[in-house]
Amino acid sequence: MTATRLPVLFVSDLVVLPGMVVPLALDESSQAAIDAARAGSDSQVLVAPRLEDRYASYGVVATIDRVGRFSGGSPAAVLKAGPRARIGSGVTGPGAALWVEAEPVDDVVTDRARELAEEYKRLVVAVLQRREAWQVVDQVHQMSDPSAIADSAGYAPYLSMDRKRELLENPDVEARLDTLIGWTREHLAEAELTDKIGEDVREGMEKQQREYLLRQQLAAIRKELGEGEPEGAEDYRSRVEAADLPEHVRTAALKEVDKLERSSEQNPEASWIRTWLDTVLELPWGVTTADATDIAAARAVLDADHHGLDEVKERIVEYLAVRARRAERGLQVIGGRGSGAVILLAGPPGVGKTSLGESVARTLGRKFVRVALGGVRDEAEIRGHRRTYVGALPGRIVRAIKEAGSMNPVVLLDEVDKVGADYRGDPAAALLEVLDPAQNHTFRDHYLELDLDLSDVVFIATANVVEQIPSALLDRMELVTIDGYTEDDKVAIARDFLLPRQLERAALTPDEVSISDAALRELAADYTREAGVRQLERLLAKALRKAATKLASGETRVDIDEPGLKDLVGRPRFTPESAERTSVPGVATGLAVTGLGGDVLFIEASASEGTAGLTLTGQLGDVMKESAQIALSFVHSHAAELGVDPSFFERAIHVHVPAGATPKDGPSAGITMVTALTSLATGRPVRSEVGMTGEVTLNGRVLPIGGLKQKLLAAQRAGLTEVFVPLRNEPDLDDVPADVLESLTVHVVGDVLDVVRGALAAPQAAASAA
Repeated sequence: MTATRLPVLFVSDLVVLPGMVVPLALDESSQAAIDAARAGSDSQVLVAPRLEDRYASYGVVATIDRVGRFSGGSPAAVLKAGPRARIGSGVTGPGAALWVEAEPVDDVVTDRARELAEEYKRLVVAVLQRREAWQVVDQVHQMSDPSAIADSAGYAPYLSMDRKRELLENPDVEARLDTLIGWTREHLAEAELTDKIGEDVREGMEKQQREYLLRQQLAAIRKELGEGEPEGAEDYRSRVEAADLPEHVRTAALKEVDKLERSSEQNPEASWIRTWLDTVLELPWGVTTADATDIAAARAVLDADHHGLDEVKERIVEYLAVRARRAERGLQVIGGRGSGAVILLAGPPGVGKTSLGESVARTLGRKFVRVALGGVRDEAEIRGHRRTYVGALPGRIVRAIKEAGSMNPVVLLDEVDKVGADYRGDPAAALLEVLDPAQNHTFRDHYLELDLDLSDVVFIATANVVEQIPSALLDRMELVTIDGYTEDDKVAIARDFLLPRQLERAALTPDEVSISDAALRELAADYTREAGVRQLERLLAKALRKAATKLASGETRVDIDEPGLKDLVGRPRFTPESAERTSVPGVATGLAVTGLGGDVLFIEASASEGTAGLTLTGQLGDVMKESAQIALSFVHSHAAELGVDPSFFERAIHVHVPAGATPKDGPSAGITMVTALTSLATGRPVRSEVGMTGEVTLNGRVLPIGGLKQKLLAAQRAGLTEVFVPLRNEPDLDDVPADVLESLTVHVVGDVLDVVRGALAAPQAAASAA
């Protein structure tokens, strides 16, 4: 096409593409171009963007549609853009405007350009549909010229001035469409992301508004029902001010109320503060119960609840007596500390340790709370969790005080010897502060972070094995051992306590079922071998169930006597076996203590031809293996005094301790091993009625051992009549029940040779036995 001479109208804030109809505000230069066009170029003007660094290369040939003014009164013109034109060199022309040569650009439309145009139309329609511009969508559908479709991007608000200028200066239709497709896809992706974010924000706001409306409705419903509204900061402030709290607790609580007032309802810390305040306000600050001070009545309550256990009962009565005198003289609290007690009840299972705690609380007239510590491995169970953790709770001690409803309850710490330790801390170490009377008046729980006075709490701990309790913790408690019951005790307990309870559980009456004392004694002696009475109670329950079955079958009364036990509970499980086991040389009867109480232990020795040496079996611990070595060394070094042939030690010696599946350890089998080896070497069997316990040294000294009372009870249960014990254990005999000492002949010995001389059968008897 031939070039034409046209005045140039430069536009700063707009890019005009072919096909556009735009209104323009006219300044002085623009007015000059419009005037020149109307005068000398048939109302046509070349519209080009104003650039800072150069003149534009392309513009559009526009026709002046009308000239007038905007509503504000400023001059304006409406231009209708025609074809794209390449700007040539400047020429002269009428007026004050700049004239140039404009060469219109022919558009080349290919098949690919048409495909691109269709694709771009689809994208433009998608953009318009998002804006719900349905009339414009119809106009776009009517367009068919690829060049016009591309140039319609001049109306796109999402394209910047630079991008539109790039379109103006690109005469290639395909390139323009290709570029536009990329830009429009980017815009659609951004628009979708923006819409999604906006939708999420809108949903969040709608959710908050919905929750607010629902909470308002809930408050109105509660008000109608008379339930009241959830407590706010003002409610907590009034509760704290009205509560009877110590001054330091009140100060800390009011600080938390201040935080609650400054925090919003949506702040998660608000719920933590409410939970903390609820916990503090639920604790019985300043609430105590009055102790019963009648000593005689207290002893009567203890005797009614438990048979025997004199040492424990005396300790509780002593505590009450001192407490009563301190109250009379106004000495309840000295130096900020109360007069609480920490008692450890240690003994085998089934002897009444746990039930004794309830009895003590009833005696004192205090609240009772039981805290089970068996298997606890997390220190936070004792001291509480930090409040920063989700689901934080105070420790078991604080919860026990809250449950009791007073600051001076009886707290039973059950199974304190079964507390474990792992990566979460050592609960036994956390108990040190709780159970120390010099520290626990300022016990600090991690959750509360307030000083809690536990000095007036009576702590009663129970344990089966004292050795499993850390020494530092054991040092803080007063040890009271409950070693088990004698046969007479078990019969009395069964008659006075167990039988009435089991009759009630089986829905029977004494008129329907009776059981003789002989049958109870048979159950205690030959059906059970335990320190406590749990198994005995199970056998009673079994017998009564059988009796109930007989009554249901038509019988009117069932009398249970010793001969009838076999039909009700089966054959006896235990029979005296000491005579049978010790009938051959090399077997001695020892006494041992396990977690279940005292027991008898048979130690067997044999010798055979072979390489000289000592073999030990029976799953023995290191200490017990050393005791066997010491025993053999003693017998070897004192062979002449013991009457042992030196050739005996050239044989292979084997020491076995049944039962092999049970681990055994400890030094107290030393004299038993010496006796068994001497019996084997001399051919003189050990007397069947003899039992023994004691640690032996290489010089033959007999050293003291522990658990003497439990061992003597086990000797009595096993039918032994004579027992050798270390001389230095003689004071422990004061704790042994009188009926046990009457049934046993106890020899206190300091030299193992005295044990051997007293335990082995006489040489004549051994020869006649052979």
